Amino acid sequence: MKCFFYFKDRDRNRERKSAPVVLQDQSKSDISGGGAERVTKSSCSTSSPRSFSDLYEGKAQNLRVFTFPELKQATNNFNRLLEIGEGGFGCVYKGNIKPADGKGDSTIGAIKKLNRDGYQGHKQWVAEVQFLGVVDHTNLVKLIGYCAVDGERGIQRLLVYEFMSNKSLEDHLFSTAFPVLSWQRRLQIALGAAQGLAYLHEELEVQVIYRDFKSSNVLLDDDFKPKLSDFGLAREGPTGMHTHVSTAVVGTWGYAAPDYIETGHLTTKSDVWSFGVVLYEILTGRRSLERNRPKSEHKLLDWVKRYPADSQKFSMIIDPRLENQYSLHAARKMAKLADTCLLKSAKDRPKMSQIVETLKQIIQISGENSTPRDTSFLIVDDDPVVEEKPKQMGATESLKRRMAHLAKLSEHVGGISRRRFMIMQKAKVT
Repeated sequence: MKCFFYFKDRDRNRERKSAPVVLQDQSKSDISGGGAERVTKSSCSTSSPRSFSDLYEGKAQNLRVFTFPELKQATNNFNRLLEIGEGGFGCVYKGNIKPADGKGDSTIGAIKKLNRDGYQGHKQWVAEVQFLGVVDHTNLVKLIGYCAVDGERGIQRLLVYEFMSNKSLEDHLFSTAFPVLSWQRRLQIALGAAQGLAYLHEELEVQVIYRDFKSSNVLLDDDFKPKLSDFGLAREGPTGMHTHVSTAVVGTWGYAAPDYIETGHLTTKSDVWSFGVVLYEILTGRRSLERNRPKSEHKLLDWVKRYPADSQKFSMIIDPRLENQYSLHAARKMAKLADTCLLKSAKDRPKMSQIVETLKQIIQISGENSTPRDTSFLIVDDDPVVEEKPKQMGATESLKRRMAHLAKLSEHVGGISRRRFMIMQKAKVT
């Protein structure tokens, strides 16, 4: 899924930077006040004038500053065999990170290397350092440190994260190379991702809008715990009485809220829309956009509208790889939740904290109703049962009845063929 970018301007005569600093986006100054168009109001930033740059200055020392040779050695000179991902930012490598003091065992890390061409990549690199250097939540990927070098051969910008062994939600939903995610595991992943977004929206001193929520950005650890990654497009939310941030439209086709695309007005409800799209991906096992399907099924949201949550044909959209191992009642609830996230009016969409509570209820419902759903739609072959019962009810009498039946059949067979027929059938019975 490709990202789309509409940038107002690009400064080619940029200043070279050797350490992460906060870049002030020109669009930040274009912030709307209150009024009839009120969408949301930051509940976590009205009482504090501090910005994310202030918070970062207080926590920057928690990040480790790597040298380029350290990361070059960790990745065996950025060996292609160690490449585990690639995106607009650059390539991601698996590497062995040695302790800062050189003592103790190495740890596995994910090392993202910035493509050296492109100022926008540098801005996203700075944003990741800024935001991940401040946030701290079990459902957000941990940034270990960074590397920033300006030399004669150009700039080097790298980020070092904790390693997520089970790749992404996208991989497990859409690739046959990975095991199928069970129904309960899907619900737990949805809940964890929702908790990560709720933390960014409502629990920080400065509100954060993620702006690029999609299944490929939900990474999974050893226990399949979800963690949001890639904060390059994250933005500070509106402050005071402001209702939104006006900004250039960036994101990923199929996930970005239509109101944000049309107006450039960014709010937390833009993330809520994206979350609704991913909920339907979890339910259906389909991508938000799939060009290889019939034209009427290219867009996931258009397709699922034909199968409302309360309709009898709703179950037709459920991922067939689940093989009916899910709670239909819980699935209906989940689809209805997704529908509220996808409401046309942003102000009518729920907050992420409300979504978290609803998902907890759905998980509880799913646990209570999983057994009936798991068995009611399975086709049972009765033949083995019929064959077993006679063996348990007097084997001698059953043998006599079957031999008599075979004798009648043998009357139609003459000579040697009849004797051979009787011998063969007797052998099968005994």
